[in-house]
Amino acid sequence: MQKKYFLFFFLFFLISCKKADAPPPNLQVNSFYKPVITADDRKTITQEEAKTYHVNTTYKYEYRTGNPGHYKYNYDVKGINIKGDSVFGNINTEGKYGAGILIGDTVAEIEINTEWISHGKLKALDKKGNEYNLIVK
Repeated sequence: MQKKYFLFFFLFFLISCKKADAPPPNLQVNSFYKPVITADDRKTITQEEAKTYHVNTTYKYEYRTGNPGHYKYNYDVKGINIKGDSVFGNINTEGKYGAGILIGDTVAEIEINTEWISHGKLKALDKKGNEYNLIVK
């Protein structure tokens, strides 16, 4: 008789217990690094970046800030637009992407977003959709 009651309560317990939902994963990483680089980032260095400011004349970057795995680099670049006009400027990059300002023969300042395509070579787009092929100086 006790086995029947035990089995009854056991089944009741299994049926009535609801599996608790796991909390949703936290997709945002807490970090002081900005998720997106903008053209204005190259104009100033924050106090946090100043702590890790590094210059090395062996490499082509102007300076580097950040910690291993999260470096932000500053480069002088030159290149051409789709029409063949010369442009030059300065960009910041973090990982594969970056942003900066170009100066051309016909335009004073052009804000661009960049993407590395090869060692020392970048593709850039301005807000109007014009494409630029750049290399690091």
